[in-house]
Amino acid sequence: MSATFTCNLDAADGKLAHVWSHTVGSGHARLALRADWQAQMRKARAELGVRHARFHGILDDGMATYLIECDKDLYSFFNADQILDFLVSIGMKPFVELSFMPSALQTGADIVFSYKANVTPPRDYAKWADLIKRLVSHWVDRYGIGEVRSWYFEVWNEPNLDAFWKGSQADYFKLYQYTASAIKDVDTQLRVGGPATANDEWVPEFLGFCESRKLPADFVSTHHYPTDALGKPGDDTETQLSDAPRDVLIRRVQAMRKTVGDRMLCYTEWSSSSNPFFPFHDEPYAAAFLFKNMLDVADLVHCYSWWTFSDIFEENYFASTPFHGSFGLQTIHGIAKPAYRAMQLLHGLGDARLPVAGSHPTVDAWAVRADGNHLDLLLSNHAFPHHSIADETVTWHVQGSRRAKGASVRRVDDTHCNSRQAWVDMGSPDYLDSTQAAELDQASQLRAEAVAVNARDDGFDIRLELPPHGIAAVRVELA
Repeated sequence: MSATFTCNLDAADGKLAHVWSHTVGSGHARLALRADWQAQMRKARAELGVRHARFHGILDDGMATYLIECDKDLYSFFNADQILDFLVSIGMKPFVELSFMPSALQTGADIVFSYKANVTPPRDYAKWADLIKRLVSHWVDRYGIGEVRSWYFEVWNEPNLDAFWKGSQADYFKLYQYTASAIKDVDTQLRVGGPATANDEWVPEFLGFCESRKLPADFVSTHHYPTDALGKPGDDTETQLSDAPRDVLIRRVQAMRKTVGDRMLCYTEWSSSSNPFFPFHDEPYAAAFLFKNMLDVADLVHCYSWWTFSDIFEENYFASTPFHGSFGLQTIHGIAKPAYRAMQLLHGLGDARLPVAGSHPTVDAWAVRADGNHLDLLLSNHAFPHHSIADETVTWHVQGSRRAKGASVRRVDDTHCNSRQAWVDMGSPDYLDSTQAAELDQASQLRAEAVAVNARDDGFDIRLELPPHGIAAVRVELA
């Protein structure tokens, strides 16, 4: 099957918001104290343009934020400051997830993850509010009110899941009320939101609660994955994905946009699946999935935060195999996966989108003005597992008064930027030496290749082959 897409250079532009670079996820706050985590975040900031970082557990005992010793309250914000100092130093900001419960305030012993995060409500909501007010006031003193007003404060993580919150919905709403009030007591212009739920849940109830209590909700945050509520209990991840309709995520975002109206909508977690050990995360499949869905929702959300930027991650355990199917855009060694390169291509785009005509069952197309003299023509070929997908011949027909002087294409697919396949080809070593790591880094790089431009009376054509789960980004130099 072939596909043809048409755009007109003389058409009026639409806005393209870079929702992919607003925020990126990381696993656990304590990891941000590591030198390798910081090196990888510095790289992501420089190459992907990410502006905020979100992670779990800034209030966990491992961060020593709040303790009770000899019946005395002890507050220590030093470790949290080290993380925020680093982010601010590289031009980034925190998307502060206020979790989990310090043991000094816990009402039970229920924990989650290898780092034993406590997920119970506070025994004293007033003491919780005092902790939040002290922490936020400290940051205002340290970084200045103008800086902290540019941050986001999100209350908890996925309280609709029993694994993350042992209280009821009413208990979470009470936590939100105390937290939001404490933050606004510091400064009314600080941004606070929630409910940070999984699977797009609780949002109407959350907004109703805030309205009834006259509470601020400066943004609405939620999460979703294409594996949410799909398949049957016990199904493996690939089977769950095979049951997903191709447009599952954009339909959910569209429904959420209707629910929240004009409010700021932040998806603070999403990925190609919710399984932290799924081989497809390391493959071109994830790159095509990311590329398509980021562009699909760009005019519907304020931020669409990929989970996560790195495999330096320890929710289950800290895996040492270079490619083990975790969420990260980079491996533990900082080697870019195909999805990282997809994000890099998105970051390099302009902010003006042209209308595109044409459709295909698996190929999607977008046209974006790079600047006054360049045009980016973007393609992805993606389908969920066990859905039909094949090599496709794609033709771009570009109309308009300007002509093309030349064009080049950068690709992500099985044979381009595929660091995992390069690792397999070297024998899938469990541990890498510096030479092997450098070789895989080279295999991950984006490279431009010349592509033919065929002039027509009304413009020009560009034709190329697009394999399954492939991305092609053509940059046209205009005369």
